[in-house]
Order: sequence, then structure tokens, then C-alpha cells
Amino acid sequence: MASRKPKTPHTVLVTGASSGIGEAIARRFARDGHALVLVARSAGKLRELAAELEARHAVTVRVQPADLTQPGAAAALAAALKRKRVAVEVLVNNAGVLEQAPFCEIAPERHQQLIDLNVSALTAMLAAFLPGMRERGFGRVLNVASIAAFQPVPMLATYAATKAYVLSLTESLSEELKGSGVTVTALCPGITATPMVAHATDANAKLGQIPRFLVGDADAVAAEGVRACLRGDVIVVPGAVNLAAVLTARATPKWLLRAVSGFVTRSGL
Repeated sequence: MASRKPKTPHTVLVTGASSGIGEAIARRFARDGHALVLVARSAGKLRELAAELEARHAVTVRVQPADLTQPGAAAALAAALKRKRVAVEVLVNNAGVLEQAPFCEIAPERHQQLIDLNVSALTAMLAAFLPGMRERGFGRVLNVASIAAFQPVPMLATYAATKAYVLSLTESLSEELKGSGVTVTALCPGITATPMVAHATDANAKLGQIPRFLVGDADAVAAEGVRACLRGDVIVVPGAVNLAAVLTARATPKWLLRAVSGFVTRSGL
């Protein structure tokens, strides 16, 4: 498919771009004619994707391998791009990790890994790139959260808590930055067909029993996320079923939401 050149092409940085929703978002921006900076730990996968996108869409794609869980990684990434005179106008914080199991059965270091990537790395990326956007008077941020951000999720306790942080931070920043030309959007997908979810399914066969209509398509999720990001929407929940679940969760008293979540988990449903 030929690229559709935007009126104003942007430079878009995507973390976790080597697979899943991050890769789908990168493909969507490239298809629409935007330049890309791809970030992930897997340099080989990033280079393969960059070569494909440059050949197919005639856009500039830079590869910046990085482990964002390492202290100072976000600041080092920002400094490297500044030296190359690359101004990031759209930041997509997609890098994240999921662990599905009872809290007490997850190793302490694994809990910390979820917090390091889903919370600390995302916050560091915002701290590294938001000031420049505000100074230039334009910027878009897309933080990938989850519908798990809206409610307690037993068996996904730490993951859901990290995504609740992402949602809360997004909403706060969207208000702080009003009138600055910079917007912050939270993309809150439900269960989506990605390698991360496939890995979780391998560890828990019950996840494989989820009806197919409840499993979202990464390309469709990416399309909704990109549109919402460029419009400057604060929250986007792809899929009618997911949106209904979120609206129900927000209207339900917390004590009842906890009770229902606990009952469903204990029942093995």
C-alpha cells in the first residue's frame, strides 16, 4: 500500500517497536508518511523493520536500541537524538511487560521488572522528551495503558497497578499541558493478539479459552491509537465491548468491583 503523505510529517519515536502493538503503531505512522525512531532492546528486529518500512513507504527510519529499564537510558536516548539534531514531535510509550499469576507466586524481581519498565521507564521518557515539546509549542504523546487500568485485576495485580499509574499520569499531564500545543493520550486496549499475550497464554491455558471476539487485533488497536493521539484525545478504548466494560467499571462502586473481580478469579472463569 502506498504511503499517504501527511500535510505536516512528524518525527515519531516508538518504544517497544520490535513486535506487537508497538510494531503495528510504527507501521501505521510509516504508512502515513511520518519519520520514525524505533526503540527496543532487540537491535536485529528493529533493523529488519526499519529496512522494510523505508523500502515500502519511503520514510526515514532511525534505529536506537536501548534497554529503558537501565538508569539513565531515557536521558541518554534523548541526548543521542539531540546530537543528531532529531526533534521528537510524537512520543509513543509502548514498551511494557505483563505477568499473569497470583501475586505471591511471582518472584520479587519480576514484580520490580514490571515496575521498572511499565512505570519508571515510561516516566523517564516523558521527563526526557516533554520539555522539548513544550518549548517548541507542539507535541503528541501516546501512552499505552490497558483496560486493566480502570479496575482491580486479581492474578494481574502488579500489571494492572502499573497501568493505572499510566492512566492517572496521562490524565494529569493532559490538564497540565492544556494550551501548550502538547497533548497526552492514553491508549487502553483490551486483550490483544500480541506475542506478550501469547506468552501469558502459554503460561496459563485458561487464557486460551477467551472467546475470539474479545481478542483485539493489533493493527486495529494501533489505528485507533494513532488517530486519537494526533487528534489530542485524552483516553481511547478500542472496541465496543472494551469501552462498555470500562464505562461499567467507572460507574460501579469500588467495593462491588473488587467483589466481582475476586469472585470471577476464584471461580476460575
